[in-house]
Amino acid sequence: MPPGSREHRPRKHVPPLPVRDGLNPTRLVLPHDAAAVARYATAAQYLLERFGHDVADAARLREKLAAGEVVTGAGAVVDHTTPYEPRGFLYLYRDPPADEPEVPALGEIEVLHRDDDLLVVDKPHLVATMPRGRWVTRTVLVHLRATLDLPGLVPAHRLDRPTAGVLVLTVRPEVRGAYQTAFQDRAVRKVYEAVAPLPAPGSVLESELDREGTTTVRSRIVKHRGVVRAQEEPGEPNAESRVTLVARDDARGLGLYRLEPRTGKTHQLRLHMASLGLPLLHDPFWPVLREDAPDDPDRPLQLLARSLAFVDPLSGEPREFRSRRRLAAWPGDGRGDGGGDGPR
Repeated sequence: MPPGSREHRPRKHVPPLPVRDGLNPTRLVLPHDAAAVARYATAAQYLLERFGHDVADAARLREKLAAGEVVTGAGAVVDHTTPYEPRGFLYLYRDPPADEPEVPALGEIEVLHRDDDLLVVDKPHLVATMPRGRWVTRTVLVHLRATLDLPGLVPAHRLDRPTAGVLVLTVRPEVRGAYQTAFQDRAVRKVYEAVAPLPAPGSVLESELDREGTTTVRSRIVKHRGVVRAQEEPGEPNAESRVTLVARDDARGLGLYRLEPRTGKTHQLRLHMASLGLPLLHDPFWPVLREDAPDDPDRPLQLLARSLAFVDPLSGEPREFRSRRRLAAWPGDGRGDGGGDGPR
């Protein structure tokens, strides 16, 4: 590329509808295959045939169309005469599920830091970061957008619903890419704490942890669509985790571990600990999958995102944020992350 030139990138499409009640509008892309083009004459016909599965759904869609709540990618209101445009965009607000589970822990979200660019919170266990599956409005993102009046709020990284601890969100769209890139490029040091069984007496792992204090797990982790948990497969490793035994409770056969992921694969820490024969305490996925097990607030997964540290991509200043939470199965201060609470 010639010096001084800039790589041309397509502009990201900006939704014509704003965030409402903390929720983004849903974007639909009209199919462009020959069968769809021949079948649908109008955008409304497509909507009603594709998503009006029963009388109630069809009636609700007609209400949205009549109220002008469905628009094209250009922001024009869709009515029953709007032509079907292959590859065109439609935007509308979907109704939250009527059976969305209650999330009592939403009220326990604590703000650790807030400025013009970042919002950092201490997420409780059993609260989803963003809308997914059964949880839509009762999520960290939607709750904070609404209660703090921050419609542009977006997570800079992900934190699984069962996991508690430090979660970083960007406040303004203008800075979102810089912080998300820092996480994607592994420029953020993440430290987790977990409670899990102690290594078997006399095992190679126990000897290694006693001798070195730490071990490193490398493997290939994949997450297949439609499969609830990730899995390890043969092949070149794409995931790496450093595991350190920080404290022991021999009477209970449990240990407090410091976990440092060098990569960010789905379920990475939980899967790597399970592969060592040390499944995390109260994990519904390992060693036995309990996909439909009800949430137990008194026995949450014992995994906590204790701290995040990085060089701020905008200011160049070092940033560090620490959770103030404690793992219920390890109430004492046995942490091995080397510091106190709060942001720095």
